[in-house]
Amino acid sequence: MRAEGESGTCNVGVLPLVASTGPHFGEERELVGRGGSGTIFFAGCNLGCIFCQNYDISHLRAGREVTPAKVAEMMLALERQGCENVNVVTPTHVAPAVAEAIELARAQGLTVPIVYNSGGYDAVEALKLLEGYVDIYMPDAKYGPAAPAAELSAAPNYFERMTEALREMHRQVGDLEVNGRGVATRGLLIRHLVLPDGLADSEPVLKFIAEELSPESYVNVMAQYRPCYRADEVAALMRPPSPEEIEKVKDAARSLGLHRGF
Repeated sequence: MRAEGESGTCNVGVLPLVASTGPHFGEERELVGRGGSGTIFFAGCNLGCIFCQNYDISHLRAGREVTPAKVAEMMLALERQGCENVNVVTPTHVAPAVAEAIELARAQGLTVPIVYNSGGYDAVEALKLLEGYVDIYMPDAKYGPAAPAAELSAAPNYFERMTEALREMHRQVGDLEVNGRGVATRGLLIRHLVLPDGLADSEPVLKFIAEELSPESYVNVMAQYRPCYRADEVAALMRPPSPEEIEKVKDAARSLGLHRGF
């Protein structure tokens, strides 16, 4: 057990590893606003994506070990810098420490929203413990049921776990809400990365979101896939998706009644 000094599937112990922290202006505009999204990147991951663009952080665990109190200091520093929110990136495997840090930071005056930026492979039991700590959930919805999630991300039951997690996230925070400046304050923001050759099995993902969550769901259909890390192990991953493939996924989203995001 990690509490007894062992590391988990993520190869991280009880204390989180922080790779970097600072304002980020490359996130969705609803998160960036004027001051940027205040990111804290945690090293390690509970997924094993062979095409990860941040593999040095997620797989190679480039980061320094910190206490929850130190993470709380980082959160407060980001707010002082003018960030619109605190965006905890890849927090699933260190969720207890993140929750403790949020509690400590709020006790010291943190007021900006907390963004929980995960791979969507989250246990419902853990998410229930986070209720009240997280203002904005920003999960990936990576794969439909026909996608080779075991081969690509070491997650053979990804679609089942992801749909359970997104239901719980939506129950907690609802659809995305923005303030008068168009900056997100609360709710669910979903990301779906388009893969070449339909490898992500996109349409069932979008159908689930539209029909079982809400047609008002904010969905970012992401087009920036490029071959990274061990993508050469799967021939179909050795190219970016074509403009036609990307537009096909967006058309599917529109046909299902989704209209926010992409």
